[in-house]
Amino acid sequence: MEKLVSLSSKAGPEPLNVLMVGTGEYTTGFVGGGASGSDKKVGVVGLSLFDLRRRGKVGKLSMVGTSGNKFPAIREHLHKNISQVYNNLDTSFDSFPANDTRDANAYKTAIDALSPGDAITIFTPDTTHYPIAMYAVERGIHVMITKPAVKTLAHHQELLEAAKKKGVYVYIEHHKRYDPAYADARFKSKSLGDFNYFYSYMSQPKSQLETFKAWAGVDSDISYYLNSHHIDICESMVQQQGFMPVKVSASASKGTATDLGCDPATEDTISLLVHWVKKGDETKRATGVYTASWTAPQKAGVHSNQYFHYMGSKGEIRIDQAKRGYDVADDSVGQLMWYNPFYMRYAPDEEGNFAGQTGYGYVSFEKFVDGCRAVKAGTATLDDLDQRGLPTLKNTVATTAILEAGRRALDEGREVGIVEKDGVWELV
Repeated sequence: MEKLVSLSSKAGPEPLNVLMVGTGEYTTGFVGGGASGSDKKVGVVGLSLFDLRRRGKVGKLSMVGTSGNKFPAIREHLHKNISQVYNNLDTSFDSFPANDTRDANAYKTAIDALSPGDAITIFTPDTTHYPIAMYAVERGIHVMITKPAVKTLAHHQELLEAAKKKGVYVYIEHHKRYDPAYADARFKSKSLGDFNYFYSYMSQPKSQLETFKAWAGVDSDISYYLNSHHIDICESMVQQQGFMPVKVSASASKGTATDLGCDPATEDTISLLVHWVKKGDETKRATGVYTASWTAPQKAGVHSNQYFHYMGSKGEIRIDQAKRGYDVADDSVGQLMWYNPFYMRYAPDEEGNFAGQTGYGYVSFEKFVDGCRAVKAGTATLDDLDQRGLPTLKNTVATTAILEAGRRALDEGREVGIVEKDGVWELV
C-alpha cells in the first residue's frame, strides 16, 4: 500500500479537498450519543474519505453540522472505531461550528473556507439539499448529494443550469449503480429487447424511524428516501432504450409510524405506479412499480430488504440483494443475520488496513473524487462524465420527476403527468 500512496500522490492529479456536510449516521456512524444500531456503525462517508486520503486521492478534510458540541464525542467515536481498528488511520478533520456553538447556517462558513475546485458531500435532510448545493455551486465547488438529489423538478433543473454555468461536477450518490449484480443486470438488459415491466421493493426496519423521527413525514417521505434507489436503477436501464416516464399515480399505507410517535402525516409504505413510453415510438409502453417501506419488522435478519424484477420483450432479470448466501448466527444478537459486505466491507486486511475499497458504497465515493480531480486537471469535461453514464444531475432528472410526481399524486389524489420537451421537464 505504501507504493500505491507514492504513485497516486506523484503521478495523478492533486488531492481533492472535501467538506462533509452533515455529521449523522451515514457520515460518521454516530447517532444519539454513540455508535448507530444499524449496519453503518462507523459510517460510510467519513471512513471512505479518510481511506481515500490515505491513498493520496483526498487532501484536507472538514466537517460541518449544526451543533458544534457533538464534535468532541464524534472525534472520540472515530478514533476508537476507525483509528484503533485500521492501523491508526488518520481521522482528523476541521470542524464547523465551534464546539460551544449551534448554527444552522454553519455550512456557509465551512463552504466559504474552501477554494474553487474543492468539493463537498451533502448527507443532510432532503429539504436542505438544494440550498446547500446551490450555495456551493455558485462558489465553484463540486458537489456530491445523497439521494434524492432534491425534492422538486424545478430545483433539479435550476441546479443543473447553475452547475453548467460554473463548470462544476454535481453527482448524486446512487451507490446501487455500483452494486456488481445491479451493474451487470443493467448491461444484460440491453440484449433483452424493449422494456416492458419493472417491480422493486426496498425496506428498512421500524428502528430506523427512531433515527429519522425529527424529519420523517415532515421534511420527506419513504419514497424519496428508499424508492429513489430503484427508480434510478430502472431509469439507468431504460433511458438507454429511449423510454421516458409520462405519468405517475401513488398509494400509501399509514398507521405504524404514527403509533411509534412520528408525525401524523408519516406514511409507512409508499408504492408508485409509473407509465413509461418509448420516445419516437409510442406503441412501445411499459409499467414500473416501485415500493418502499420503513416499517419492516425489527428482526427481519437484514437491515435493508431489496430486490427487483425486470422484464423485457426478450427476457427477464430477477435480483434479491437482501440474502446473499452469507448468514451469521450470533448469541449476542439473538437471531440469524444476513450481512452485506458487498456494500461496505469493514474487516481489515492482513496488514490491519481498511480493506473495503471494492465495496460499492466506497466505489461511489471514489468515482466522485476521481471525477472532480479529472475536471480540475482538465482531463475530463462535464459532458464526458455525463456520457459515461455516471449518476450526474443530467442523468438523474427523470428520477426526481418521478419522485415529485409521486408525492404530488399522494397529496392531490390524482395521476400526475410528466412532460419533457427539448431537455426541459415539467409536471402537469
